[in-house]
Amino acid sequence: MTIEERIASLVPHAGRMCLLERVIRWDEESVTAATATHRDPAHPLAHDGRLRAIHLCEYGAQAMAVHGGLIARARGGRARPGLLVSLRDVVLGCDFVQELAGELIVEARRLHASDSAWQYEFRITHAAQLLAQGRATVSLASAI
Repeated sequence: MTIEERIASLVPHAGRMCLLERVIRWDEESVTAATATHRDPAHPLAHDGRLRAIHLCEYGAQAMAVHGGLIARARGGRARPGLLVSLRDVVLGCDFVQELAGELIVEARRLHASDSAWQYEFRITHAAQLLAQGRATVSLASAI
C-alpha cells in the first residue's frame, strides 16, 4: 500500500480531495502532516486556478481525521465517520496559497475526544509562516 493509499484509508475523501500526502509524526495527542497538493492546478477546491486560504481549514479537518484514524488503528479498530460541525477562532495569514513553493505543514492537536465528538486545534504553515489556524469540532456518527 502506498503512502497515499494509507492516508486515503484514514479520511472520508478519495482522489484529489484527499489533500494530505504524508504523516511526519503522530502520537496520542497530535499529528503533523505535509503536503504540496495546494499547488495542483486541478485542485478540487480551487476557483479559476486559485486556492483561497480559507480552504486550509479542510486541510486541518483532514489532519484530524488522519489522527483519529491512526489512534483507532493502533488500538485495533477503525475511527467512526464524523461530520465537521464547527470552526472557531479561524485566523488566516494570507489570501491565496497556490503559488507557495514546496510543502505545507499541517498540525492538529486534540483538545477533547469523547464517544460523540472530537475537538482539535489546527495550524497550517509554510516556511515557518502561519497561513491558517483555528479550532474545529467533529460530531461522530452514532455506533450501530
